Amino acid sequence: MKKVLFAVFAFVMAIGVANVSAQMKNDKDIVDTAVATDSLSTLVTAVKAADLVATLKSAGPFTVFAPTNDAFGKVPQATLSSLLKPENKQALTGVLTYHVVAGKLDSKAVAKAIKDGKGKAVLTTVQGGKLTAMLDGKNVVLMDENGNKSTVVMVDVKTSNGVVHVIDTVVLPKM
Repeated sequence: MKKVLFAVFAFVMAIGVANVSAQMKNDKDIVDTAVATDSLSTLVTAVKAADLVATLKSAGPFTVFAPTNDAFGKVPQATLSSLLKPENKQALTGVLTYHVVAGKLDSKAVAKAIKDGKGKAVLTTVQGGKLTAMLDGKNVVLMDENGNKSTVVMVDVKTSNGVVHVIDTVVLPKM
C-alpha cells in the first residue's frame, strides 16, 4: 500500500513539472487542439475518416487518450491503411472511441482513481470497452483488453470540451 501511495504521490508531483503549455487553458476544442499539434496528425486523419469530428467538437466533456504519430507508426501499415478505408469505418470508429472516456479526467482524477483502486483504475470507454490505468514508476500506463500497454507521455492538455492525455501506443479493444 505504501508503494502505491508513493507512486501516486510521485505521479502527482511529476504533473507539476509537466509541459507548462499543456497546463494552460485552451479555448480550442479537442479536434482543433489535435489539428494544431503536428505529432497528432495521423489521429486527426483517422478522426476525419471515422466522421467523429462533430462528436469531438461537441460539448462533452471528454477525456481523450491521444496516440502520437509514432504510436500509429507501431501499427502495421497494412492494418492502418485498411482501417482508414471507407468500408472499415465502423472498425475505425470502434478503435478511436476506445481512446475516449466520457467526462473530464485530469491527471489528478486519474491518480486518485488509481489510488482508490489500490493500484489500478478501470476506465469505461465510449466504445464500451475497458482500459486499465496503473502507475509504472512516475508514469501512468494504460493496458487495453488485449494486455497491450501504452504510456501517457503528456498529461492535462486542457481543451474547451475536455482534456487530452497523449500516449505512445495505440490501444485496441477486443475485436
